Amino acid sequence: MYYGIQSLRGYENFQITGRSMHPEFINSIILIKKAAAITNCEIGRIPKEKTHAMLCACDEILKGRFRESFIEDPIQGGAGTSFNMNANEVIANRAIEILGGEKGDYSLVHPNDDVNCGQSTNDVIPTAGKMTALYLGAKLKQELLRLHKAFKRKGEEFDHIIKMGRTQLQDAVPIRLGQEFFAYASAVLRDSLRLDKSMDEMRFLNLGGTAIGTGLNTDSRYIKKIIPNLRKITGLDFEQAENMIDATQNIDSFVAVSGSIKACAVTLSKIANDLRLMSSGPRTGLGEINLPAKQNGSSIMPGKVNPVIPEVVNQVAFYVIGNDITITLASEAGQLELNAFEPIIFYCLFQSIETLTYAIKTFIDNCVLGITANEKHCRQLVENSVGLVTAICPYVGYQTASEIAKKAIQSGESVRELILKEGVLTKEKIDQIMDPVMMTEARTIFPET
Repeated sequence: MYYGIQSLRGYENFQITGRSMHPEFINSIILIKKAAAITNCEIGRIPKEKTHAMLCACDEILKGRFRESFIEDPIQGGAGTSFNMNANEVIANRAIEILGGEKGDYSLVHPNDDVNCGQSTNDVIPTAGKMTALYLGAKLKQELLRLHKAFKRKGEEFDHIIKMGRTQLQDAVPIRLGQEFFAYASAVLRDSLRLDKSMDEMRFLNLGGTAIGTGLNTDSRYIKKIIPNLRKITGLDFEQAENMIDATQNIDSFVAVSGSIKACAVTLSKIANDLRLMSSGPRTGLGEINLPAKQNGSSIMPGKVNPVIPEVVNQVAFYVIGNDITITLASEAGQLELNAFEPIIFYCLFQSIETLTYAIKTFIDNCVLGITANEKHCRQLVENSVGLVTAICPYVGYQTASEIAKKAIQSGESVRELILKEGVLTKEKIDQIMDPVMMTEARTIFPET
């Protein structure tokens, strides 16, 4: 193994989740160490031969080697010091080997003096957290855009299908099925843009601020060079925080990201609820759409198929909402110059991003793309609905329309039949006003005089 005593102490103290650090978080820490080594060499603090060995060690880890030596639990005390030291020790011990020495001979490469040169846990760990959020967030954004495209495609496919719109689960007025799916597409796009805005805050780093943002024990030249070097290595558009003390004290940017992810999860859960309702039945529910049949829905009821994909989207949303509460509380609990609770924030945030990404992927591939519509049934529901009476309000007044609606409910007759029967409007006028397609859009109204 390539870890050292500091890593082992952290491992023994924090056996909390039984999991390892996120692979992207490990990559992020190593990239920071690589940028730091390059910077320290450029300003003359670390010799070229030692730097070369550390860079080789970093590159090997980035290719997937020595991952078994990253032993820390994601949830730990110490604001992430165990994370940081685990990376320092693995890099140092591998660099020692590259230089021809034996692991543990820190006279050749020291975890603190060399690998951690110019750094502190308090600027390395939040920077790694932001980098990881950006990497994972890019994958989430990709799936959100795919979902937006899938809903738009269904909107176009269903745009000719008239169905009954509902408010508070009661009949309202007609709507086109395509309009509903275009609305879903619009909501998803808004979530994607909201995610972009919050993720932009992840670009501003306190790297170079060391312990509390003042830059103690680092070189002013290092502070100027570290962010440009990290940009070169990662290809990400990082900037140094305007106030590094603020950026070390406060981690509200992670709350913003979590909030945007929560908002997205809420949107998707609401859409999943809609799809479950519209597909309910298939014979005794609404039955307006059909979701792809993916697996048996019951171990006892033959032929039953449940909406399992929307259900998993709901559950992931609940999970994300819970994580957001944890992130909010942990961010609020920071004190004075540092927030010690970044490990739980990162653990929850990374899981929220990843689980939502996977939920969206299965939502698209195993549900949305395969949705079909029961067009004839949708039309019948519209024609039998009392909600059509709303369209005649501008022509006969609310009171008359209300009376017709009550009679239709009591007698079972259609709204159209009652209007004709009572001579409220002519057949021609009824046909004009109560055209379901026309009722799904605004139009010029000329009230009866």
